[in-house]
Amino acid sequence: MTASSPADAHRLRPARAGKVGHGTAFWLIALAYMINLAFTAVPAPLWTIYQQEDGFSTFMITVVFAAYSVGVIISLFLVGHISDWHGRRRVLLIGVLTEAVSALMALFSTSLPILILTRLVVGFGIGMVTATATAFLIELHHRARPGASRTRADIVATASNIGGLAVGPLVGGLLAEFVARPLQTPYLIFLGLLLVSAVGVALSPETVELSATRPAYRPQRVSVPHAARPTFYAASAATFAAFAAFGLFTSLGPGFIAGTLHHPSRTLAGFAAFMVFGAAAVTQTTLPGVAQRKLLSYGLVLMPIGLIAVTTAVYQAQLALFLGGGVVTGAGAGLLFKGSVTTVLGLADLDSRSETLAGLFLSAYTGLSLPVLGIGIATQFISSEVALIAFTALLVTLCVAGSRRLLGPVHIAAATAPSAPAQYQGAGDA
Repeated sequence: MTASSPADAHRLRPARAGKVGHGTAFWLIALAYMINLAFTAVPAPLWTIYQQEDGFSTFMITVVFAAYSVGVIISLFLVGHISDWHGRRRVLLIGVLTEAVSALMALFSTSLPILILTRLVVGFGIGMVTATATAFLIELHHRARPGASRTRADIVATASNIGGLAVGPLVGGLLAEFVARPLQTPYLIFLGLLLVSAVGVALSPETVELSATRPAYRPQRVSVPHAARPTFYAASAATFAAFAAFGLFTSLGPGFIAGTLHHPSRTLAGFAAFMVFGAAAVTQTTLPGVAQRKLLSYGLVLMPIGLIAVTTAVYQAQLALFLGGGVVTGAGAGLLFKGSVTTVLGLADLDSRSETLAGLFLSAYTGLSLPVLGIGIATQFISSEVALIAFTALLVTLCVAGSRRLLGPVHIAAATAPSAPAQYQGAGDA
């Protein structure tokens, strides 16, 4: 919630009331958050269909996937923070409607240029949604339950974010398997859900008191304390690796299942991504009191083990090992990201936390796109199995290189760092 001093209170307009109370609005926003995140992930099991029907290569699928990350990065730095000035409800509504526009685009064309543009628009919209919805949830929770701990709000925000990413591929896979026109029907259904979620947002009360004299616009800054840069870079490397692992399962994972593992079921492809993000959601929401050092330790061990298992499964064509490795990878990546956020919060000054976290999210979404794009390029010259080995080796190396700095004594104090600011808690879990 935007703070104000008595001296400038006369310049603030009271937050607008909604058609529903703060308690009801809390759940409406949580549902809208989950629907929007699910929509971003629904194409995961559809990529193989695009390849079959439109002749897209593995490389072009990774380009389409990377466009999403580019859109998120642009959005986070250009408009992700403006709800402080223009209000949570207004900015979140614009973000949701932007997602609806992208659903229309995907619904009416499967051409490669439109698909790339669609994913760019999806990313831009979700940058507004993630940066605003979590802040909105925490503020609504505070209004509905004054004086209560914000733990429930944090857990619901994380569950909506990661839970949506888990549900999206599962729903997409089921629809692609059992309904007609699999490249249109999922988008049509989610278009309806997005519009319903927009109504929920519009009915919710505003939580920000808007100043009559808004500050001059500026993009979100990136700031890192000079003395803490080595540790910040280690946390960024870990975050890069965690999101690269997520990206593998939502871009190329379905292709490995259908091709190398010889299981063309679209439901199975969606279920695999569901298990990865579900594991991340479970570990992030069921370990709220675990110290940062332990979170990082568990993540730095589990994620490499999971990736090695996945790579082995691809070479041995073992589906069960692939799925099990995915669960371990997802659990480790979720813990690694949560521990990295806590680490960075412990490094940043109170007045520059959002700017420091902005740098961490830049690493996150770069990790979501670049390594997977690298695999796509590599498959033009080598087999996908060899490219996967290189990918796994890169991420394991990043984990090993960052472990000494992240687990060193300099970070013991960071374990007690306060919770992430409302504007960014969970915003990078896309």
